[in-house]
Amino acid sequence: MMEQFATAYAYYRGGTSKAAIVKRSDLPPMRSDLDLDAWVLAVMGSPDRRQIDGLGGADPLTSKFAIVGPPTRPGADVDYTFLQVIPERATVTQDINCGNISAAIGPFAIDEGLVASRGPITSVRIHATNMGQIIHADVEVGEDGKARVLGSQRIDGVPGTGAPVRLDFRELVGGATGRLLPTGRVRDRLVVDGREIEISIVDLANLVCYVRAEDLGLVGTEDPLAMQANRELMQLCERVRLEAALLAGVAKDMESATRQPPSTPWLALVSAPRPWCDHATGEQHEAHECDIGARLYARGGNVHKAYPGTGSACLGVASMLEGSVAHDLVSADAHASGTIRIGHPCGVLDVAAAIENQAGADPLVRRAAFVRTARRIADGRVYTAVDRLPWLSDSAAR
Repeated sequence: MMEQFATAYAYYRGGTSKAAIVKRSDLPPMRSDLDLDAWVLAVMGSPDRRQIDGLGGADPLTSKFAIVGPPTRPGADVDYTFLQVIPERATVTQDINCGNISAAIGPFAIDEGLVASRGPITSVRIHATNMGQIIHADVEVGEDGKARVLGSQRIDGVPGTGAPVRLDFRELVGGATGRLLPTGRVRDRLVVDGREIEISIVDLANLVCYVRAEDLGLVGTEDPLAMQANRELMQLCERVRLEAALLAGVAKDMESATRQPPSTPWLALVSAPRPWCDHATGEQHEAHECDIGARLYARGGNVHKAYPGTGSACLGVASMLEGSVAHDLVSADAHASGTIRIGHPCGVLDVAAAIENQAGADPLVRRAAFVRTARRIADGRVYTAVDRLPWLSDSAAR
C-alpha cells in the first residue's frame, strides 16, 4: 500500500489571498463531503496554527482552497467551489465565497483548457457553486492563448504589478438570505450590552453587517493585529455579529448561534475618511485617498489584513443605498461618480457600483465591479499521508 496519495494542483495568488486550486476531475476518490473536508485539511496542514505539514500559510488569507471543473448550470463557462480552511481548527467552510480567489479562477480555467481563449480579453462566466450564482470575469490573454501575467495594474496589499482581472459580482444577490436587504430595511437597530447600535445588513457576494466604527468605540483606522489583540473588542464584535445573524435569519436563536456560529454575516466597521497607516508597508495614507474607511471582522476573532473582494463589492453597493450606515459616510461626489474608494488596512480598493431603485422591492444591482491581479505561483503534485485519508483502500491509494 502506498503511504501517500498524490494529486495534481496549482497554487495561485488571487488578489490579496492565496489558494491551492484542483480540477474536479483530479480529486481523489471520496464517499462524502466529510471525506472531501478531511482531504482538504490534510492538504493544507490543518488543524495546526502553523500548518507546518501542508500547503497552508498559517493565516486565513493564505489557507484557502478551490475546486474548478466544467459548468453544471446553463449560462456558465466553468464551476468554482471555494473552501475556507481554518488553520488551527479542523474546519472547512463552504458557505462563503472569496472575491480575491475568484480573480484566479478565470486565468486557471483558461490555462488548464477548461475555457477557450477568445481574443485579447476573454470573458469567463464563473458559476460560484457556494452561492449558485455567476461571477463575470474579464481576463487578458496573450498571443499564446494563456492568461497574461505581466501588466501595469497595481493593487494595494500586493507588491509589484500585474495584468488586470476585472470582476463583476452584480448577479451575486441574496446568496445567503435570498434578497439584497435581508430585513427589508436599509437600516436596523440593535441593543448590545446596553448600547444602541445602528446597522445595515446587505447580502451581495457575501452577507455583511455594517456598523459605524465609532459606535464600537473605535476611530476606524486601527491596525488589524491590534484589533485582534483586544479581547474585549473581539467579544463585542462577535455579539453584534450574532445579533445581526438573528435579524438576517441565518441563525434561529442566540443559543444555537453561540454554540455553532454561522460563517456570516461578516461585520464591517466603517468610518468617514481619515489618515491611516498601511499595515503592510508602514506608509502613511491621507484621508482624501478614500471615500470610506473599513475594517472587517469575521467569525473566530479574525480581522482581515486587507479587505475581501466580496466584501468590497458588497460595501460598494451598500454605499449606494440611501439611508444605509455606509451611505451616510460617503460624499455626494463619490455617489455621483459611481466609484467608491475603500480605505482598508493595506491601502485603497476601488469599487464601481450602480443600483436601480424599484417601487416596493429591493433595489436592482446593476454593477458591483473591481479589479484584481492573479498569478500562478507553483504547480505539480501535492501529497497527503493516507493515515489522514482512512477511507482510501489499498487499490485507491496506488
